[in-house]
Amino acid sequence: MPASSRTHWKVALLLGIASFLSFSYFYEGGGWNQNSRFDLLRAIVERQTLQIDAYHENTSDKAHYNGHYYSDKGPGLVFLAVPFAVAARAGMRVMGIDPESARGEYALSYFVTVCAVALPTALAGLCLFFLALRFGASLGGAAFVTVMMSIGTPIFAYASLFWAHALVGACLVFAFAAALKVGDSGSAVFWWALAVGLAAGWATVTEYPAGPASALLALFAVGQAWGRGGKSRWLGVAGVALGAAICAGVLFWYLYAAFGALRPSYSYYDATSFSFMQQQGYLGLTYPHPDRVLKLLFGCSRGLFVASPVMLAAVVGLWLMWKRFRGPTFVVGAIAVYYFLFNASFYWWKAGLTFGPRYAGACIPLLCLGLAIAWTISSIAGRSALIVLALGSVFVTLMVVSTSSELAMQDSCPMVHSSWTAFWSGHIAMNRESMLLPTEAMNGAGAFNLGQMIGLHGLASLMPLIAMWGVAAAVGVRFTRQE
Repeated sequence: MPASSRTHWKVALLLGIASFLSFSYFYEGGGWNQNSRFDLLRAIVERQTLQIDAYHENTSDKAHYNGHYYSDKGPGLVFLAVPFAVAARAGMRVMGIDPESARGEYALSYFVTVCAVALPTALAGLCLFFLALRFGASLGGAAFVTVMMSIGTPIFAYASLFWAHALVGACLVFAFAAALKVGDSGSAVFWWALAVGLAAGWATVTEYPAGPASALLALFAVGQAWGRGGKSRWLGVAGVALGAAICAGVLFWYLYAAFGALRPSYSYYDATSFSFMQQQGYLGLTYPHPDRVLKLLFGCSRGLFVASPVMLAAVVGLWLMWKRFRGPTFVVGAIAVYYFLFNASFYWWKAGLTFGPRYAGACIPLLCLGLAIAWTISSIAGRSALIVLALGSVFVTLMVVSTSSELAMQDSCPMVHSSWTAFWSGHIAMNRESMLLPTEAMNGAGAFNLGQMIGLHGLASLMPLIAMWGVAAAVGVRFTRQE
């Protein structure tokens, strides 16, 4: 392996590990969204059922059908977490811990979040590193995009919660990378195409709104194979179709087993729950509202460019990338546009308690590719400006994640009114909601970070994380100097 390739792998692995440790440093506690998914996970591993009747009182994010309660979410994240949950429960028993005690359930909820959300997101950051190099970015640009995606955007928050947005974003990155490999691989066309079908398909199994983005990536992969001619065309089509069919089979089985039909689980709310889902358009979707698009980009409540100012440079970078790589850039841009239009079409566009444009969050990792190009082509002055934007973005995301990522929907600017005040007052890990039932959680805690677990308090509890970032930065600089 050439020395430059070894250096690339060293830096990529360093950044991947640092990202994973950053996501794992925080446990954000409970809430309707994560509780709904964790209830389904418990129902599967503890009771071998899809019904969450035994746990449903800790969430209002639930479907009701034929006298039973079910999670209203797509099942992909939970299904991915099941093997990790089974292994964790076996390990607890070996250590003498009852996996169904409050202590065991808290440990389980943290462990599956780390394995099924944080780990895929960190791998997506590593994948973005090599994608950036492929599109002509420098080593510094590739490192910049990985760092910013991981700790400078709302993905930092989504990857530390048992939510699906970070996992879906990771799946879209994997599918995009595999689609590119379809176009330049030799005898492995079928296998890369299969990877596209599985990754893009699993994004839809995890979150139904990912369907159009998944379809676009599938078409992109088929187009890549079609350009090769000969039997590669049909191998590419067959691989994508098989992967998509496997994922569709999983989703259809779940919907039929739970509801006896193939309708989305969101269509089974009680009449008194989320009434707008039945009264506004199709399941709350109407049409894109221009004012909401602007608020999702620039608004102080949910705006992406307010939560992560450095993402302004990503748009510029994608425009520059378009000049050399039109097909891939079109796909990335189309996915981003779709997600923001989807978010702006939803009646409850602020997405409840959240940080940033949550319903559009899955497009953020791919959108970050533009940051690598922006860094690579920038002058010294331009890079200085990027560093300022990057530092501001990292500070905002750290401030929010360390206090609470579930920001109030009614507040016009919760990052200023809530997060800023709490952060400088040392009120860290404020969410006291549990992922367990109220009766189970009487003596349990909500959110925490690993610094608190070793006895640190307030802002001091963030020092191990910041120290880890400093060590990673020093080692990374050493690697690049060696090259």
